[in-house]
Amino acid sequence: MKVKSQLSTLTAYSPGLTSEQVKRKYGLTEIVKLASNENPYGSSPLVRQAIADIDHFAIYPEGRALHIRRAVADHLGVDENQLIFSSGLDELIQMISRALLEKGTNIVTAAQTFPQYRHHAVIEDAQIREVPLKNGVYDLDTMAKQIDAETKIVWICNPNNPTGTYVNSTEVEKFLQSVPSHVLVVMDEAYYEYVTAADYPETIPLLNKYNNLFVLRTFSKAYGLASLRIGYGVGATSFIKQLEVVRLPFNTSTLAQTAALAALEDQQFVEKSVKKNAMERQKYIDFCTRHKLSYYPSQGNFIFINIPSKDPMKVSQYLLENGLIVRPFSNGIRITVGTKDENNKLRNVLKNKVLIST
Repeated sequence: MKVKSQLSTLTAYSPGLTSEQVKRKYGLTEIVKLASNENPYGSSPLVRQAIADIDHFAIYPEGRALHIRRAVADHLGVDENQLIFSSGLDELIQMISRALLEKGTNIVTAAQTFPQYRHHAVIEDAQIREVPLKNGVYDLDTMAKQIDAETKIVWICNPNNPTGTYVNSTEVEKFLQSVPSHVLVVMDEAYYEYVTAADYPETIPLLNKYNNLFVLRTFSKAYGLASLRIGYGVGATSFIKQLEVVRLPFNTSTLAQTAALAALEDQQFVEKSVKKNAMERQKYIDFCTRHKLSYYPSQGNFIFINIPSKDPMKVSQYLLENGLIVRPFSNGIRITVGTKDENNKLRNVLKNKVLIST
């Protein structure tokens, strides 16, 4: 079978070794996974009860995710028809790319950001225009200059994954004012709930002003439902109607919809998770400052430590052999902010064995 030629330039996503695989390979009894930006505190207790009450597994799920749709619309203060639900944001990124991109079109995004924007542009044979980060932050001014008549999508991950940095409300509004109406500006806000910065943009109210703005959010991170795969997009009703044609029937399960509804009702759990994350995130910042380590000031539930003088893969491998799983990149490592004990363990290994001369 002959697939699209451009697929030969891509590789399938690899999630890496599981905790059980790491245990067996290195003879360990305990693993701390701080690589995928999951919520270390799990999910709301209401979720377990809600999904335990499901007894109709032979019936297809509600195709339009009616109940969670109404709840999210009320939570955000938007119309129900401004929402579309997906099996995690990965699927929604795929849907948007499939709907808008083809040969001769292009996307504009950052050079070091969530790789699925590039991945799906390649699949659709579109051109990719990547602008280097500026001190770890999206350079919106330079990105605006890359937009032309064939630009279909601008992807902005805010806070950015993997750096955790963000573009503020002034920068975002200035950028939106400069973007032509034919270009869809997608604000990927997977880590929205974790943000504590006062000047972080509130994009939902901007939807009334910019018809070409589209906002992505998820239940995978702060709500702790990563395994159930449910996210959503918010945008203009006219665009949502067209995007629904691309969406697979029954793409979010009854289990995921029910869990998301229960999780959304428990904002106290989210607030506690966010508060703990902010406290533990600050400890990483203090650690880096104290030991003169270069890092990006994160607004997510992770922190990126730059390792220019050492091989990040070797650092990651050493941590792995000590039961600590992190995510290596070419210029550093991304560490998910875990629980107090998990974070203490990782910092001690970094301090004593890898980065710090004592």
